[in-house]
Amino acid sequence: MLDISYKSILKVALPLMFSSFIQSIVLITDAAFLSRHSMLAFDASGNAGLIYVTIFFALTGMADGIQILIARRIGQDRKTEIKMILHSSFYVLAALVILLFIIAYYFIPLLLPYYSKHKDLADAQSEFIKIRSFALFFAIISLPIQSFLLAIGKTWIVLLSAIIIAISNILFGYWFIFGGGLLPQLGLKGAAIAACLAELLGMLFLFTYIFFDKSKNEYLFLSNLKFSSKTIKNILKLGAPLFFQGFIALFTWTVFFSWIEHIGKFELTVSQNIRAIYFLAFVPIIGFATTTKTFISQYVGAQLFDQIPIIQRRIRILTLIAIIIFFHGAIFYPEFLISIINPQEIYIQKSTEILKFIVGSFLIFGITSVLFQTVNGSGNTIASFLIEFISVGIYILASYVLIKIYKLDIYWVWSVEYIYFGTLGLLSFVYLRFFNWKKLKN
Repeated sequence: MLDISYKSILKVALPLMFSSFIQSIVLITDAAFLSRHSMLAFDASGNAGLIYVTIFFALTGMADGIQILIARRIGQDRKTEIKMILHSSFYVLAALVILLFIIAYYFIPLLLPYYSKHKDLADAQSEFIKIRSFALFFAIISLPIQSFLLAIGKTWIVLLSAIIIAISNILFGYWFIFGGGLLPQLGLKGAAIAACLAELLGMLFLFTYIFFDKSKNEYLFLSNLKFSSKTIKNILKLGAPLFFQGFIALFTWTVFFSWIEHIGKFELTVSQNIRAIYFLAFVPIIGFATTTKTFISQYVGAQLFDQIPIIQRRIRILTLIAIIIFFHGAIFYPEFLISIINPQEIYIQKSTEILKFIVGSFLIFGITSVLFQTVNGSGNTIASFLIEFISVGIYILASYVLIKIYKLDIYWVWSVEYIYFGTLGLLSFVYLRFFNWKKLKN
């Protein structure tokens, strides 16, 4: 089991943070490439990319359930059950990927013209999402392996995978977007192809590593792929709420950006600038969120509840310090950050104002995320889904009021981030404080 020293927490969290940082750099690089190709490609990749991320986050939610279940078995010293968990997870994810691919490839392009105000933007998004959706198939292999590695604390392997994806995506992205040699400029289509190829390489790396690693012999999960209906039931019990939780969390942001598009293309481009920089603040939050789930799940499995407040306090302190390190540019040089994404002067001032405005919301999220991930890591995934559902419901209602009813300036529209993060933290605190969450059996 993992010990709860600051050193041990950082040993798990730092590779995940750098992995998230690399993914943020990829997002920023893609945005910078496309904004220099055309604003239509920039806006379309932003909105269509959110659709893809919404679908992928749903799959990641199911993978989180697998991670929690594996970490729980480690805490309970029931390691022999891990093999069947991993075997069964391949079948669960394969079924979900096939379903989600059909939705992404066939149905979403049909729906885009109905909720997008601008036809050219809808057509460009359809082109992007059709190509991008093929990368979902790589998740069938990469997500179970990644869940296993996260549960046992081997986060540096996940980091290496992220580095491979990042470097290849940047190289492929530049080549496919702008063309070179015999390859013509593919623009938006090139960005989608590059992302798919990069994720393929990341999946191949994870598979190759696990094939040669001693973990293959310890858990034997690459031979005789069998599934257990009982294990699948346990995976779905933990993972299904997280699947829908991941979906609704990003789906509301997709709706948010579609409503911003209805305001105007200027407001959409400004918001896409913010979105690209936004993920720098998520670097420590995502890293420590996964770390929290792993530590909490192991210690709940071992019934060491007295250690949980210590885990929370230490991760909260580290998260706030890391947010300041990774996101300080939003305070001290926001114009420079925005100009990297989009060098056109018309968008820089408004984007800068909004970026400085939302800094405080991430400090709030740094605190509330630890509480929310404690609910997740404890295995109370139905409760975490309800907390997320209520929070995004309030978020989407606030967005509707600010955008559709009061028609406020885009600066004030972004205040909904404070509403969402505050609600999420308050509900998580109430649940952990007043409900008997320690008695759940998984």
